[in-house]
Amino acid sequence: MSKPVGPYTPAIHAGDFLIVSGQIGHIDGVLVEGGLESEAPQALENLKKLLEAEGSSLNQVVKTTVFLTDIDNYGRMNEIYCSIFDEHRPARSAVAVAALPLGACIEIEALVYKN
Repeated sequence: MSKPVGPYTPAIHAGDFLIVSGQIGHIDGVLVEGGLESEAPQALENLKKLLEAEGSSLNQVVKTTVFLTDIDNYGRMNEIYCSIFDEHRPARSAVAVAALPLGACIEIEALVYKN
């Protein structure tokens, strides 16, 4: 599991919920090369590993927020996102932002219900 790139808690329990800070496509603080095609799968892999370390899984995600530095990447992001989440489709928001840590083009945060 990659270390966070800032002074924050990657995941915190709140009752039956696990709130997961935004994950970008980095490995040990170094952004993967290749733009959205590489960053999106890595961000989702980082999310998956973090959830597993907390005793959870992608199937327990109930809401995500996706931040994109280029909203024109929305369609391709959907394809990558759906290939990882498969049939499980959490509620989701996607917003365009001016910039992300390490110059990332995508960041994904999640709300998980641990029943």
